[in-house]
Amino acid sequence: MLYFAYGSNLNHFQMKKRCKDSKFLKKFNLKDFRLTFRSIYRAADIEPKRNSFVPGALFKISKIDEKKLDLYEDFPVLYGKYYFNYNNKKIMTYTMINKSPFMYPKERYLNTIMQGYKDCNLKIEYLKNALKK
Repeated sequence: MLYFAYGSNLNHFQMKKRCKDSKFLKKFNLKDFRLTFRSIYRAADIEPKRNSFVPGALFKISKIDEKKLDLYEDFPVLYGKYYFNYNNKKIMTYTMINKSPFMYPKERYLNTIMQGYKDCNLKIEYLKNALKK
C-alpha cells in the first residue's frame, strides 16, 4: 500500500525503525491542504485549505507496517485515516479527528521532522511557515 507522510515519519531513520518493510518512493505535495500542529501532543496534522499544499513523501508500506503505524498514530482515537487517489492509486495518510487549536511542537519532535525534510529533500521554508501562527 502507499502511505503519505508529512510529519515525523518523513525522517527515514524513524520510519525504518517503525516500519521495517517501508520504502521511500518520492517527495510529494498534497494539494488543497495545509500543515498545522495541534492536540496535547503538539503533533503534526493536515487540514483542508484551497490553493495550498503540504509537502511530504510517498512510502510503500506492508500490511504489518500499516498496523504498526496505526498503533503509533493512536488510530482510531487521535488520528483517523484519510484516503486520496493519485495516478489511479489509493494513498493513505492520517489526519487528527479532533481539530484543536494550534500548539507549537516540542523541540525534539520538530528536530525529527526537520531531519525528515532533509531526508526527503523538502524545502524547510514550508515547515517554518507552518510554525508561524
